[in-house]
Amino acid sequence: MSSSRNRILARVGVGLAAVPILLAAACAPGGSTSDSSGPSVKPSSKIATDPAKAGKVSLTVWDINTSGGANDAMVKLNQEFQKKYPNVKINRVSRTLNDTKTTLKLALSGDNPPDVVQANQGYPDMGAFVKAGLLTPLDQYNKVYKWDQKFPKQLLDLNKFSTNGKDWQTGSLYGVSQTGEIVGIYYNKKLMKQAGIAAPKTWADFEAALPKAKAKGLLPIQFGTSDKSPAIHLFGVVQANTAGKQAVRNLVTSKSGEWSDPGTTKAAETVQSWAKKGYLSPGFNGLSGDAASANFAKGQGVFRIDGTWRLAELEKAMGSDVGFMSPPPAKAGAPNVTQGGEGLAWAVTSKSKHPDVAAAYLNFISDAKADDVLAETGNLPAVAPPTYKPKAGTLTADIFAEWKKISENDGLVPYLDYTTPTFYDTLTSNLQQLLGGKQDVKQFTGNLDQDYDGFKSKSK
Repeated sequence: MSSSRNRILARVGVGLAAVPILLAAACAPGGSTSDSSGPSVKPSSKIATDPAKAGKVSLTVWDINTSGGANDAMVKLNQEFQKKYPNVKINRVSRTLNDTKTTLKLALSGDNPPDVVQANQGYPDMGAFVKAGLLTPLDQYNKVYKWDQKFPKQLLDLNKFSTNGKDWQTGSLYGVSQTGEIVGIYYNKKLMKQAGIAAPKTWADFEAALPKAKAKGLLPIQFGTSDKSPAIHLFGVVQANTAGKQAVRNLVTSKSGEWSDPGTTKAAETVQSWAKKGYLSPGFNGLSGDAASANFAKGQGVFRIDGTWRLAELEKAMGSDVGFMSPPPAKAGAPNVTQGGEGLAWAVTSKSKHPDVAAAYLNFISDAKADDVLAETGNLPAVAPPTYKPKAGTLTADIFAEWKKISENDGLVPYLDYTTPTFYDTLTSNLQQLLGGKQDVKQFTGNLDQDYDGFKSKSK
């Protein structure tokens, strides 16, 4: 996901019943599903499903797929859509997640908004857009395109909100996701061998490998977070291991717990100690996620904690020298746990002049043929093509196998920025200060609690 974050819920040949995670419906405290305000759509019987009959149309599409296989897939899918419907011109605007978060709401509320956008799930973005009436509910389009027959309910629920923006994972459907991911540990096979590091079987093994790599003059973890979101992945992977999956799920869904609880405090202490001991890239707060990934591809760093959105670029650059594993468990043989989710939702804006064409576009880029394109370009489709089998020994094979292992054992925890409408900014800014030595652990967890508790009190 470049600095963007695609998110996942891919089947990859496993039973969906094995993936409950936070995907079961969860509501903000005190929310209501009774509000009926917001934009409406025409009855499903009046929806035009053939863009060829729409006349000359210019469709403006904003996405966050700025590099690697994600960009390759969208280039190809857009070309195929325009070839099939030559009367439709796709005006693509592609920006990183961080850039999009600062400009999208302004664009949506302006006089000439895009027709299709990728909206980040949770309260900070999708919830705020729904509350402001900036997105079109897709329930009637779902009746036509039958997305609920392709995608598992758990996945579709992540793209649902009550029309007042208060209740997440229930209410109306506001988007469809193409892809998914898990966050794990990429490793340079040559450098591991050079450092005498065996594949870690436990979290303690992984942590023991870091000083060993540094003692050999190697950078233990390639890391950059000037674009903010990479710090969430680093911290979230550690927190999943120190706090446990249920505690993290309860925090993100406001069910119980505080960010100053022992498990989360331990995670903060751990990542801060990594920074102090020089296990992370020098100047990481001034280094972007894309730059860090490029450095890792050049052989700078034994490990890199990142998402499966890096698959295409790292496999292309490193070939058989790169591997991927989910974070090892606390005890050998125990289930692995890590962050994961689905790709950002593709949504139709409420001011689009061509909502039927926009919805047809959503269907085109997420149908079975699109799944083949996504897999071929190094992405994890939300519903993996049944005939697609990655070549053994490749990075792709590693990632598909790790997803299978994680999903079969209920090992996914949600992305932390889902927690409150302001939590993305609160978490990322405080992580930069924590890792940069500008803030101690108590200040860090206290600031997160302040945001979290304030949201819960307002929701009562």
